[in-house]
Amino acid sequence: MAVKIRLQRHGKKNFAFFHIVVADTRAPRDGRYIEQIGSYNPNTNPATIILNAERALAWLNVGAEPSLVVRRILSYEGVLLRKHLQGGVAKGALTQEQADKKFADWKAQRDAKINAKKEGLAKAAADVAKAAAEAEAKVNQERADALAKKKAEAEEAARAAAEAAAAEKAAQEAAAAAEAEAAEAPAENPEA
Repeated sequence: MAVKIRLQRHGKKNFAFFHIVVADTRAPRDGRYIEQIGSYNPNTNPATIILNAERALAWLNVGAEPSLVVRRILSYEGVLLRKHLQGGVAKGALTQEQADKKFADWKAQRDAKINAKKEGLAKAAADVAKAAAEAEAKVNQERADALAKKKAEAEEAARAAAEAAAAEKAAQEAAAAAEAEAAEAPAENPEA
């Protein structure tokens, strides 16, 4: 029986995630499997990989063939490196301590890369948020300036209208006073 380590699709349309399974090659993609050894979610950034590395290594040692994508995942997680190092230990090319040290060094380097990427993504998101906040503040300031200008123009127009009304009222009062004087003046002339 040929055994493969492959992905089994789950999720919904345009938002799939995958189980990493060990299955008979004749079984359907999403069908029967022997053992589930992890999951892979490409929808996150960076992709989320949960893998039982010990079980994956055990299946590789007994001859299970990984698919292309699973081979990349196993390489990313260091399972293939551990298999390679164990082969070197079995041949006597290096000791178990040396193999463990090499794997620990590789793991520390990989974790540093992942953390740098996560920090870079977080910084980029913070920069985008900061730029959006600055743009929003600028738009709000422009709106406030426009409203203040409009309000000042309205107050100026109201002041001008009030002054015009006061001037017209003063003119009417002056005209009324002139009429009153004119009416009193002819009355005074006949007496003279």
